[in-house]
Amino acid sequence: MHNKKYRIGIIGATGFTGSELARLLCQHPEITIKHITSETHKGKLFSDLHPQFLGILDQQLESADVIENSEVDVLFLALPHGISMDFVKKWEHKNCKIIDLSGDFRLSSPEVYKSWYQKDHVFTKGFENAVYGQPELFSDQIKNSTLVANPGCYPTASILSLAPLFQSGLIVEDSVIIDAKSGLTGAGVKASDTTHFSNVNENFKAYGLGVHRHTVEIEEQFSILGKQNIQVQFTPHLLPVDRGILVTAYAKTNQKLDQESITKIYQDFYKEKPFVRLRKMAPGIKDVRGSHYCDIFPFWDERTQRVIVVSAIDNLLKGAASQAVHNMNLMLGFEEKTGLQQIPLRP
Repeated sequence: MHNKKYRIGIIGATGFTGSELARLLCQHPEITIKHITSETHKGKLFSDLHPQFLGILDQQLESADVIENSEVDVLFLALPHGISMDFVKKWEHKNCKIIDLSGDFRLSSPEVYKSWYQKDHVFTKGFENAVYGQPELFSDQIKNSTLVANPGCYPTASILSLAPLFQSGLIVEDSVIIDAKSGLTGAGVKASDTTHFSNVNENFKAYGLGVHRHTVEIEEQFSILGKQNIQVQFTPHLLPVDRGILVTAYAKTNQKLDQESITKIYQDFYKEKPFVRLRKMAPGIKDVRGSHYCDIFPFWDERTQRVIVVSAIDNLLKGAASQAVHNMNLMLGFEEKTGLQQIPLRP
């Protein structure tokens, strides 16, 4: 297909997402990893930091400054929000595609960003051409994009759970409740009081009630699909597990449905989407662990006349790294499944 191997840079390799990106990209047939950067660990080998890569990816970590004078085709920014935008601004002139895994360009405007992230945006121009990187919804726009805002992990599982019903105009306004749970890696690699072993182990709790910044990301995407302003009640919870997100979404519909009709709506919506699997029963996080799949079970509750949709993803993959690779495949014109056919790891 291509003789040329595309040259990739991973900016920010110390975190979970950076290492998962490297794991997928070093086995991707069409690309070569040219740079992996880390400001704190430059000079060390990638495998010093992530010993699972010993003998597989022993590349030296460099400072991000090296990108300025390097020829690369795609840059993955695995950086915290608020920091990513500085690099997007700095490398705007470079003739390469950027996939930003932070929240810096996911929202509709710098004003919305500021109100939820409590931070001024330093590169407001980026909003003009940033595309929201949900391949199941925006693959055509992603293909032509030079800046993709890779979605959050909670939003990915939440948006995919109800997208077919919003698209069909079937959801009753203000009836959506999304109850979501994430494994600990969703909190990032830096330890904190919250993520201390004794605080997480044998424990389970809700957080960010009413104010979690993924709420607005979910609302904006539903508003695009539903062609009206959508509000949702979103509550995240912390699970005492390494990885995985389980979303249970509830909504009222403006028409009487049944199991057969709801199943058909979902089958029609996702029929050309290779990484969404429709299940006949509620999925668990182990059904998708280590893979790029989103498993979804839409259920019609006859008694309450309400739809309940359960969706499961691996937060580090479909919720971050493999989603970014899926976006890269679309941007570079590869078959979208290239390098992403890992079978879930179970048990």
